[in-house]
Amino acid sequence: MKIFYINNPEAYSGNGAKSFSVVKNEFEKRNADCHAVQTKYAGEATEIVAKLNFENYDALVVAGGDGALFETINGYFANNSVKRIPVGVIPVGRGNAFARDLGLHPLKISEAVEIIFAGKTKMVDVGLFKTNNNKYYFINILGFGFVTDVAKAAFRLRAFGHLSYIFGVLFRTIFLKSYNLKIEADGKFYERENVFAEISNTRYTGKDFLMAPTAIIDDGLLDITLLNKLSRLKILQALPKIFTGDHIKMKEVESFKAKKIKIETSPAKLLTPDGQLMGSTPIEIECLQKAIEVFVA
Repeated sequence: MKIFYINNPEAYSGNGAKSFSVVKNEFEKRNADCHAVQTKYAGEATEIVAKLNFENYDALVVAGGDGALFETINGYFANNSVKRIPVGVIPVGRGNAFARDLGLHPLKISEAVEIIFAGKTKMVDVGLFKTNNNKYYFINILGFGFVTDVAKAAFRLRAFGHLSYIFGVLFRTIFLKSYNLKIEADGKFYERENVFAEISNTRYTGKDFLMAPTAIIDDGLLDITLLNKLSRLKILQALPKIFTGDHIKMKEVESFKAKKIKIETSPAKLLTPDGQLMGSTPIEIECLQKAIEVFVA
């Protein structure tokens, strides 16, 4: 098997750097022809994959978290190769939300490599979104509002590991504000006083948040979760429910599915596609059904 292996050394506070040679050795133990590279700066994975000649490889493998996968996927769809190759994921990041939907276990490197060599693949959906006259792809989730504010705070508090998200929620709750949201989903219109919106391709976001418990990764639809105006106390009460998916039973939460979505907010809101901080509303989103092949357990 000929593999192009790309690694994010900054994943999970440097865990990616520690895993680089481990993963490479796992490939070589199985007599794979492996071309291995480490990225040096944010966005480089997109540049590398976009220029790669897929004709020379049987698989594209990325080691990192959801952010590294986001960069890889955007490079994949910018690539002009006629041949399309399956993507393998080695989950060594902080969140690994997409990997969970593939049946992969975080930090179990040998197991993830073995799944690639077993050769079982699946075609899965990808989200396409347009913002500020640019288009990008996401494979896990796209959010804005309170969830983006928490992500920004959690990044500053990342030294606390998984607790950074909890501390981020507590910090941003102090400054909680709702905003006007207009959304069109497959021709249906909604206007809400909103706190956050998440557009999910997969069930999980972050490490353990079961944001969209009914999401199916290859159904051609994206799951929309809206948290509408509520008190600061109520949002703290909602936090434990997101770990189990029970938040969707709250009267302040709406969840539905759509293929094509248009969103406006007042004021404009920063986006978090697959955990990255980039772009802003207004946005147009479309689910591309079974657009990419991935290795699965």
